[in-house]
Amino acid sequence: MAVDHRELRACLGSFLTGVTVVTFRRGTQVHGITVNSFTSVSLDPPLVLVGLDRGSRAAALLGSCPYAINVLTEGQRGVALHFAGRPMAEPVRWAAPGPDEVPLLADTVGHLVCRPWRRYDGGDHELLVGSVVGFHVTGGPPLAFFRGGFPRLAADSRTEPWSGSLDDPANAQRHQPAHPMTTEGRT
Repeated sequence: MAVDHRELRACLGSFLTGVTVVTFRRGTQVHGITVNSFTSVSLDPPLVLVGLDRGSRAAALLGSCPYAINVLTEGQRGVALHFAGRPMAEPVRWAAPGPDEVPLLADTVGHLVCRPWRRYDGGDHELLVGSVVGFHVTGGPPLAFFRGGFPRLAADSRTEPWSGSLDDPANAQRHQPAHPMTTEGRT
């Protein structure tokens, strides 16, 4: 079955993602690329994954360099577009470098500093798994990406991250089955 790449892209674009910029240093040059293919992989060891277009300059340059995954705030749409190839009129704001002198963007929701752990073939992308060696969270509303645009997220008045979730530890007793099965099974 032939897959229409435009239709597949539209389907995949229906999944709301955050927006990150992967930054790294190659010699004296600082590089960055906008990436929304980002996910956590493992807490022990701490691993995260980004997908880089195999044809991108960043994928060719990154090699075995340490890098940062900068999670952008809602107000950093211009930064996302800058590192996607549409330069901003004003200069990029940088924070003090992180571990391994990795360049970090200023004013982000947070960042993760990684050392390359494994690379995998992902078709037209390279899947780069990084070992997290440092991170910082400042908070704030993240920049979201959905169907080719940057929608604003509604403000959330809940203070508990588990609020309303069946996994909320406070709800553990309320959601027990009426007739729990024993380890031996039902008789």
